[in-house]
Amino acid sequence: MPPATSFISPTPSLMMMITFISISLLLAAGETIPTTLDGPFKPLTRRFDSSLRRGSDDLPIDHPKLRKRNATSDFPEQIALALSTPTSMWVSWVTGEAVVGKDVKPLDTSSVASEVWYGKEKGNYLLKKKGNATVYSQLYPFDGLLNYTSGIIHHVLIDGLEPATKYYYKCGDSSVPAMSEEISFETLPLPSKDSYPHRIGFVGDLGLTSNTTTTIDHLMDNDPSLVVIVGDLTYANQYRTTGGKGASCFSCSFPDAPIRETYQPRWDAWGRFMEPLTSKVPTMVIEGNHEIEPQASGVTFKSYTERFAVPSSESGSNSNFYYSYDAGGVHFVMLGAYVDYNHTGAQYAWLKEDLSKVDRTVTPWLVATMHPPWYNSYSSHYQEFECMRQEMEELLYQHRVDMVFAGHVHAYERINRIYNYRLDPCGPVYITIGDGGNIEKVDVDFADDPDKCPSPRDNVPEIGGSCPLNFTSGPAKGKFCWDRQPDWSAFRESSFGHGILEVMNSTHALWTWHRNQDVFKDDSFGDQIYIVRQPSLCISPASLRDAGQRKGGIRRRI
Repeated sequence: MPPATSFISPTPSLMMMITFISISLLLAAGETIPTTLDGPFKPLTRRFDSSLRRGSDDLPIDHPKLRKRNATSDFPEQIALALSTPTSMWVSWVTGEAVVGKDVKPLDTSSVASEVWYGKEKGNYLLKKKGNATVYSQLYPFDGLLNYTSGIIHHVLIDGLEPATKYYYKCGDSSVPAMSEEISFETLPLPSKDSYPHRIGFVGDLGLTSNTTTTIDHLMDNDPSLVVIVGDLTYANQYRTTGGKGASCFSCSFPDAPIRETYQPRWDAWGRFMEPLTSKVPTMVIEGNHEIEPQASGVTFKSYTERFAVPSSESGSNSNFYYSYDAGGVHFVMLGAYVDYNHTGAQYAWLKEDLSKVDRTVTPWLVATMHPPWYNSYSSHYQEFECMRQEMEELLYQHRVDMVFAGHVHAYERINRIYNYRLDPCGPVYITIGDGGNIEKVDVDFADDPDKCPSPRDNVPEIGGSCPLNFTSGPAKGKFCWDRQPDWSAFRESSFGHGILEVMNSTHALWTWHRNQDVFKDDSFGDQIYIVRQPSLCISPASLRDAGQRKGGIRRRI
């Protein structure tokens, strides 16, 4: 593997030399890693390995990784970090006891403080910050269904942080006293074309199965400095509240239930399970369909919005469902597929404004994430979010987004550079990474397999419209599905795993997909490619238009 980028900001010429030496060493060793410049690639499929199981059982609620670790209810648990700005970080945790029952009473958030002590030396906390706390309830006023009220969820913003620096911290309430053990994290480098996170991990559709355990252990072994989860976190809505026994198909198991309830203690279990990672590495999330969790009153996404601190206001968004942030020289936009994404909506207006502010001389790389994929050749969720693609794709293309990551489909797929279903050297590389390990099993059927093409009525999103597309040209002309692997699908495989992105410099980034079955094999992975930007060839039309307006002496709002 090429050496990781140092947090020390080298000169551009040095970065190019490092990349050249790294690639040369790999070639000398007989290893050839393709680049996107070698594409578009001939479609390749690696079929499901029948020696593996398609799925695994959920971890029981009393599993050691899911149990509460401290008998004192005021002791912090489910500790998590999230980026706010390049010099500030959110710290979140939970205290108190969640309650499941017919009649539940929310805890008093004023009964315990929200404090973070932090500093650059072990045991020496020169800085202290206080934050706020909240609780939420998930209510089902029907006979036989149980309600839930959460523990106290704390969010504290710590600021004035130095870039590329290790910090030590404790969180909790010092007056009880009930402070966590000391934990450490490293801040990311400041936005710059010469500075990037060491490694960025991508994972989606996690849940809490044995496969999830393998995925997260493998991800932690790969030492990421930032983690991005592309939706469908806990699969709490695959559970019933009467005992917490898993049901992979709730409506099949409980056809007479008046509402699809969710077993909220799985959220607490997931927070404990993820804490060894999230308490040390900032973890950014976006909502998926399993986070909708409708209550009887029509309230949705309550767990997601209350449990996670995200930089929405920091990025000019008025919603936790879409936001942006910088990670060194990478600008991320996190898009919401289950809220309004139409041209006339608030999210579209925000995205247009956010992209117009990106300075590619400071953050050369532009990455978008969302839960459902726009390009997908599996039968599962095939063309499900075609409406969203038609509304938003042109905006991403105009601003030359480099990569788009999604989940939803429980398998892996890498797409050739594409725009509007046509191969385009300036289009993004789309990657589906929804193979974290959930109970719904890995997807193995392709839409181009005989008798596996779904009906346009089969894949309708829980929220949003349906816009099934028949292709107007090429090998699939006049059809809903292709009869072979589409030419835009570069590589696909039905396996669980996670991905690692290593940005080398302003033009080269190494993408590696790690399969769960390779966890005990050194230097083994499922897919690897250098993603190469060509800024001189792929000049942003929006930037050209903006430059023309400035040259004319008047800068108009685009």
